[in-house]
Amino acid sequence: MSDEIHKSHISDEIRRGQTINLILATAAFAITFWAWNLIGPLSGGYSRQLGLSPTQTSMLVAIPVLVGSLGRIPVGVLADRLGGRLMFAVICFVTIIPVLFEGWADSYGWLLLWGFLLGVGGTSFAVGIPFVNAWYEPARRGFATGVFGAGMGGTALSAFLTPRLVEAVGRASTHMLMAVALAAMGVVMLLFSRNSPAWKPSTAPALPRMREAMKVKATWQCAFLYAVAFGGFVAFSTYLPTLLQNVYHFTQTGAGLRTAGFSIAAVAARPLGGVLSDRVGPARVLLVSLAGTTVMAIVLTFNPPPEILAGTCFVLMAFFLGLGTGGVFALVAKLVEPSKVGTVTGLVGAAGGLGGYFPPLVMGVVYSATGTYVIGYVLLAATALAALLYTRAAFTSASTTGGATGR
Repeated sequence: MSDEIHKSHISDEIRRGQTINLILATAAFAITFWAWNLIGPLSGGYSRQLGLSPTQTSMLVAIPVLVGSLGRIPVGVLADRLGGRLMFAVICFVTIIPVLFEGWADSYGWLLLWGFLLGVGGTSFAVGIPFVNAWYEPARRGFATGVFGAGMGGTALSAFLTPRLVEAVGRASTHMLMAVALAAMGVVMLLFSRNSPAWKPSTAPALPRMREAMKVKATWQCAFLYAVAFGGFVAFSTYLPTLLQNVYHFTQTGAGLRTAGFSIAAVAARPLGGVLSDRVGPARVLLVSLAGTTVMAIVLTFNPPPEILAGTCFVLMAFFLGLGTGGVFALVAKLVEPSKVGTVTGLVGAAGGLGGYFPPLVMGVVYSATGTYVIGYVLLAATALAALLYTRAAFTSASTTGGATGR
């Protein structure tokens, strides 16, 4: 009888804490993602100021993505051991350092160095997924991870507000404001968030847990799909300001405004992808996402004119990619046991970030060689089509049962 009372108490405690902790985690994710994407909206200004080539600009934009990707692996392991509350705060506080020094950097070398360390902000994703998963029952984890994933709207905030703040108060002051926001968010997480009563710290050594996670078939399946969906989103949200200035000759502020619209569309679609995954299965959501991405990439090869045609293509591209990001982590929640979610999330998240690291580099090289981005769009269409065919082959039962092929 006492066990039943204890379980009932935990259940009541979880219900009371679900919403506030989901909101706090999403806010922390948004703030750290804003910091992670501070360079992309200003890339055109750096390029003109320092006389950078398209390849150098691409490297500058992509470098935070690299650390934010690979860093998710150890951060996911630490989230399993230390819990999301503490790890969110640590990431906020640590990210303050590169944010400040990036604002003071005055050479390409220093921008690269602090941009590299700025990638720490991008690791927060590997904290949030296991954190919110522990607060929600399996049937609602697609919803929870989808809402949390909307925190990637921090890239939209950065694209829209960062250029305007730089124009208004200067680059150094803008970065100082970002540092203050990170410090405030870290304090808020320590004071007001808490780990779910259902969460238990993992005490197993990290390397064996990573090896175990890598033996799970779903880890590799979801890593590939997330590299396409989230990688596509990251690549566009960081490189789109540069692309729009090169192809359509928008100002830095104008390109930032349009990139914000791209990010908002993806942000809105991500929770929708999670909710739909709960209802119809993640495989169906992924099939729609990848089919739409393929079609939009093909359309963009024809270099449609601004504003209506090109704008519509980019917004629809963002929408389809956002659906896919919600679908992938609904798949993770269904396939992976809770004790491994943090570690698997770190690996899958790293794959997603790496998927966003290489396209800007490729686009920079392609543009330098050809003066156009057509080859880059063709490569995106081919990759999305390959992922579509794989999803159809590997997850034929997921759309009807909510599951997928074995581990």
